[in-house]
Amino acid sequence: MDAPAATTPSSTPGAGRYAPSPSGDLHLGNLRTAILAWTLARRTGRAFHLRIEDLDRVQEDSAARQLEDLAALGLDWDGEVVRQSERGSAHDAAITHLVERDLVFECYCTRREIQDAPSAPHAPPGAYPGTCRELSPAAREAGRARMRELRREPALRLRAGTRDWTVQDLWAGTVTGSVDDLVLRRGDGVVAYNLAVVVDDAAAGVDQVTRADDLLSSAPRQAYLAQLLGLEEPTYAHVPLAVNTDGARLAKRDGAVTLRDRLERGESTADVVGRIGDSLGLPGCRTAADFLERWDPSALVHEPWVVELPS
Repeated sequence: MDAPAATTPSSTPGAGRYAPSPSGDLHLGNLRTAILAWTLARRTGRAFHLRIEDLDRVQEDSAARQLEDLAALGLDWDGEVVRQSERGSAHDAAITHLVERDLVFECYCTRREIQDAPSAPHAPPGAYPGTCRELSPAAREAGRARMRELRREPALRLRAGTRDWTVQDLWAGTVTGSVDDLVLRRGDGVVAYNLAVVVDDAAAGVDQVTRADDLLSSAPRQAYLAQLLGLEEPTYAHVPLAVNTDGARLAKRDGAVTLRDRLERGESTADVVGRIGDSLGLPGCRTAADFLERWDPSALVHEPWVVELPS
């Protein structure tokens, strides 16, 4: 099953999207974000797209199960489901465009070396310190030789021209965040998330990005990268995370937290939708359509959703 046809095509430009990774069944927090992404897009007359972000971990049949669960909640989407792994030529073209403008350099650092290196002034912890940005030709050749010994390619990094960038977010408001020399292509040859998401959103006409707020810090660097590529910067809506009773991000190890888990324990799909509605101050929701009719974006819930479930 790829996608049910959308019954009400968008009448205005732009689109929203939901982009899960096919690493397992979607848990309640994932489903909540999907419902909000769909609701925000449909409420504003946008199209709504689905993209499977399958560049890293892929669990067999996971994508199909995720699409079935989203459809069971009452979500529909426009067009074909996009597989990120099939977008390689577009990712390569974006990197080539940046290379031609001298905005890319090779990086020979290991992850541990980056973590252990002293950070640049005003940079957040873990930011790339610029180690390989201005190497001499001899140092670059030595770095390439080291990569050959490790049987890896050098990573490709953006030569950023700013330290920060500002974006607008429906939940967080005006957000100014750090921009460093972010990875464009990893040493294992896989395109980096920050590049792929920018290129793929723009190709689909996505101008409204709704996702969990653990990705808020990525928005400024992604918006900056979009600007460098001549692409429209989207608006953002980073929704509060679902967390367990210890305050940690909800995960499948926390128990029966997926739709299928809840169904196996005697709950209905409407019960699960109702639980998500309760978390947003909308009691009585039974399908995604109820959110579309009742949710008021001005009454935003800013706190994490603490998920407490019966066994």
